[in-house]
Amino acid sequence: MVETLLKPTRAGLIGAGIQASLTPAMHMREGAAQGLTYDYELIDLNEIGATADDLPMLIADAEARGLCGLNITHPCKQAIIPHLDELSGEARALGAVNTVVLMDGRRHGHNTDWWGFAESFRRGLPDADLNAVVQLGAGGAGVATAYAILSLGARSLVVFDKEAERSRELAETMSGRFPGAVIRAGHDLEAAMGGASGLIHATPTGMAKYPGLPLPVELLDARHWVAEIVYFPLETALLSAARQRGCRTLDGGGMAVFQAVGAFRLFTGLEPDAERMLAHFKALTA
Repeated sequence: MVETLLKPTRAGLIGAGIQASLTPAMHMREGAAQGLTYDYELIDLNEIGATADDLPMLIADAEARGLCGLNITHPCKQAIIPHLDELSGEARALGAVNTVVLMDGRRHGHNTDWWGFAESFRRGLPDADLNAVVQLGAGGAGVATAYAILSLGARSLVVFDKEAERSRELAETMSGRFPGAVIRAGHDLEAAMGGASGLIHATPTGMAKYPGLPLPVELLDARHWVAEIVYFPLETALLSAARQRGCRTLDGGGMAVFQAVGAFRLFTGLEPDAERMLAHFKALTA
């Protein structure tokens, strides 16, 4: 057992513009607390001049260098699927992967994003009205948040995306998984927000690289709760505007932590201390 714990554990994150990610710090600190020699690297497409088309080479290189797993983020969560050998039930249902376990020459795709968002939402907005939810974004993260909020009992979900086909596909997929809910692609954001109890924001808008608001501020009302997935910065323009208008809010930090909790478990086979990882994240972002 001691030899297993001392064996170096290596993992990485593939994505674009990820230099500010706190995922490596969370994994390595928890690894150290559990007695692991844990190295977690960033494989930033922007830094190495690569795109999602280079995923086959990047995964093969990670395997050759002995990495036990890879986290996957924008813009690769859906593009990675054709290059995997197996998918978990959740990853297959969502059509998006954020965690790949490399084991015995095979590539196992998982999705811990949806559980990360669900756990954060349960803790941060425990009594939120889920009668009518509007979601902005239908990409890899948006698929996960939609699955999560419907799993938590949302009765109606209207999805908007700048690529209309993506919102239609997400609505169709989720309707098949959650036949008791009304799920549709949105066309009139003002009307949807007029009848909404809450808003999920699942696009990159608000990140340091993509500043601004994802919707007109006047569409926010004090009756709305607002849940964000962006966590860098933790205080996005959307959250600031929402609070000014009296909305209850949930930042993206919890999703970031709890998806990492799930990924750590998959990579190492050890049970992470979620409270310790949450406390570390709060210290990093204080």
